[in-house]
Amino acid sequence: MELHDYYMRITGRPLFKSAVITAVFGFLFIANGTAQNVPVIGLDQLEKRLENGGDTTYIVNFWATWCGPCVKELPYFENLHVNSQGTNRKVLLVTLDFVSQLDSKVIPFLKEKQIQSEVLLMDEDKPNKWIPRVSEEWTGALPATIFVNAQKKTRHFHEGSFAEGDLEKVLSELGL
Repeated sequence: MELHDYYMRITGRPLFKSAVITAVFGFLFIANGTAQNVPVIGLDQLEKRLENGGDTTYIVNFWATWCGPCVKELPYFENLHVNSQGTNRKVLLVTLDFVSQLDSKVIPFLKEKQIQSEVLLMDEDKPNKWIPRVSEEWTGALPATIFVNAQKKTRHFHEGSFAEGDLEKVLSELGL
């Protein structure tokens, strides 16, 4: 008995049709189930990327899934990300959640909120040492954002949340 006939006898469906249906649903499951890749980085890695960014303007938002104001402003960063496609602007969302919660909390959160911006997870202990390296003005409160363009020697820090449209205003004021 041929495989096709055997499969038809057991399932009552033609092999080819079943294979196509399985492939389509399998692809949809994988496409919807694949979590965004979230690299775990240290501040040195982030700083190196910002310093070597050329004329790229980085909008780096420090946030966490447990921070209400952070979550509220995420759509503004997502809009900026979408509107910056094809430009020299790059949105980086740096979560300060625990590394141990990456798979259980961060990835599901990103999927639920449909976050498309690049997300990095900061793995640094001793915040009293690394926070001042980001900005001497930073008290450690979240959210916090830096605007960096290495070529233009621009580095602007903002502590606190943004209202809709504020990101574009700041970028305009900075000439970025």
